[in-house]
Amino acid sequence: MKVAKLYTFNDIRIEEMPVPVPASGEALIKTRASGICSGDVMPWYIEKKAPLVIGHEPAGEVVACGSEVDKVKPGNRVFVHHHAPCMECIYCRRSDFVQCEQWRRSRIIPGGISEYVLIPEGNLINDTLQLPDSVSYDDAALIEPAACVVKSLRRSGIKNGDTVLIIGLGVMGMMHLLLAPSYGAAKIIGADMVDYRLKKAERLGIDCTVNVDQWDLGEVIPSLTDKKGADIVIAGPNSAGVMDTALQCTAPGGTVVLFTPSMPDEKLTIAPNDIYFKDISIVTSYSCGPDDTQAALQFIEKGTLNAEKLVTHRFGIDDVETAYQTVADAGDSLKVLIVFE
Repeated sequence: MKVAKLYTFNDIRIEEMPVPVPASGEALIKTRASGICSGDVMPWYIEKKAPLVIGHEPAGEVVACGSEVDKVKPGNRVFVHHHAPCMECIYCRRSDFVQCEQWRRSRIIPGGISEYVLIPEGNLINDTLQLPDSVSYDDAALIEPAACVVKSLRRSGIKNGDTVLIIGLGVMGMMHLLLAPSYGAAKIIGADMVDYRLKKAERLGIDCTVNVDQWDLGEVIPSLTDKKGADIVIAGPNSAGVMDTALQCTAPGGTVVLFTPSMPDEKLTIAPNDIYFKDISIVTSYSCGPDDTQAALQFIEKGTLNAEKLVTHRFGIDDVETAYQTVADAGDSLKVLIVFE
């Protein structure tokens, strides 16, 4: 089978390797669609894992099962999460799945951009979802990133009537835009420097956009929020500077969600009293768990978000390098998929 293997940020090779054979509790899927994550194009983040078969957003058809598998059968259409918790440890009992040791060491084999993917037993049992007929494979490739947004909005503590500011209108920002009304957002403001993204957000129904190449966001937000700031601020880009700007834009009693890690050597300097007397909360939102993937699938099934709204480019596996660069360029693109025949 063909796989896409990354050696460095600028060196992705299409290689051949044997199709995995499932053990007794495992299953094998033929991949039909797999997304390229925005995190995969952060060189400092992805290269420390190299060499690796890239991709962790696959959906496909079950083609083989181990002798003890009863959750799925050949012919089933499924989404597979690359991490799955044990569901038994102290972290799992409080639904903090990303801290579970099994979640952190679990993976799909060899990776998502591969013609076939082996689902280990833990992943199969605890975070593999069968797809309704109305959900396409392209739709299903959005489940994992959408689940990260579900978790982000849940952790934000968003309330009915809140104003939400989304800094960064890449595909994850667009997913926040599409899902935030379901959690109570009354007004949504989006900020970016890419004209294509700003116009796309307007077509998707955002209330207001700010081009940060033309305007200082910290100065503009008061005029858009009755001088109080945004109740919820989603800090999308991997930049401590953006995180600092997010704090400047937050209303008293509001929350800043750090949705992406900063670059490794960056520091965020905070004057404690600036957030203490305004009672501002800072929360992180790292990845997602099985409760989030289930909720994401429900949103996709309802059409709240789907491939039609978000997928801009599709490539075959032989063109992964071009697909990867399309994501990295962050131009006239949102979600980029690798599709398989």
